[in-house]
Amino acid sequence: MLLVHGHPFDRSMWRPQLARFGPRRRVLAPDLRGYGATGGATPSWRALAEDLVALLDGRAVPRAVVVGLSMGGQVAMELHRIAPRRVAGLLLAATTPAAEPDRAVRLAAAERLEREGTGPYTDEVLDRMVVPGSPAAAHVEAMMRAADPHGAAAAQRGRADRPAYPLHDVAVPAAVVVGTRDGFTSVEEARRTADALPDAELTVVDGVAHLPNLEAPDAFDAALQRLLDRVERPVSGTDGA
Repeated sequence: MLLVHGHPFDRSMWRPQLARFGPRRRVLAPDLRGYGATGGATPSWRALAEDLVALLDGRAVPRAVVVGLSMGGQVAMELHRIAPRRVAGLLLAATTPAAEPDRAVRLAAAERLEREGTGPYTDEVLDRMVVPGSPAAAHVEAMMRAADPHGAAAAQRGRADRPAYPLHDVAVPAAVVVGTRDGFTSVEEARRTADALPDAELTVVDGVAHLPNLEAPDAFDAALQRLLDRVERPVSGTDGA
């Protein structure tokens, strides 16, 4: 599996999934360029997906089930766009395949990150990321405040130029996960995403916000396990007997 974190987080957002699936599977959970322990700043949106392809190449992984949340889901869709044969299954959580609705707003947000750092942004949106009082809130806040504002800003500038992803050409099993209290991705948007995919299961997690993998790991992991089961299900055929 390849786990792709969102903005402005890092690979540690996948701790529950690493604990659940890591002992039994090969799981890659990198920090995207400009986040966490990966320094620098991405030069483009495509480069974030190319970095992941290079990671798969370097680890001799021909195909992976790709799991992405929020911006990470969009990076996962970009990976599928540029290298579909590397994707064995796709889980999209709290994300949208739509192109950037307002490029100027995204670019202004990037400039603000560089000018003010991540503190003011964290203060404004933390309660949209996780339900107030959630046990995951402290971890989410720490990730957000620790994010490199320059790396995060570069990713947001790239994100402003992302294309729309029609998804009709995703020829592998897929899953879509969303929380009912997500302040960024509505259940209706998630349902449209699932409907656009040829073979997708929609999981709506009640009472959680933008990070269902942290707020409701059991429900999220169950959805991921069902996807893995579908990916690994033998293809029936006939042998002429």
